[in-house]
Amino acid sequence: MSEPSRSAPVGVVLAVDPDRFAEVVEALRRAGLTVTGEQPIVGTLSGTVAEDRIPALEAVDGVDSVDRERTIRLPPPDSPIQ
Repeated sequence: MSEPSRSAPVGVVLAVDPDRFAEVVEALRRAGLTVTGEQPIVGTLSGTVAEDRIPALEAVDGVDSVDRERTIRLPPPDSPIQ
């Protein structure tokens, strides 16, 4: 089990080996990831993790990338900004 963290949780999106999805997700949970969404067929998942645990996620065998989740705000359809 991973050591407790003192940093704030952040949202992350991960790309993992789809052929080993279940195995990799379990290793990510042990590294501190709280999974909030899974797409096993394409090998992506989302979750939250303490910011200082991101390097531990990146070190898991079968992880291709770990990116911070981003929120994109679009103007409403009737906005003059297009």
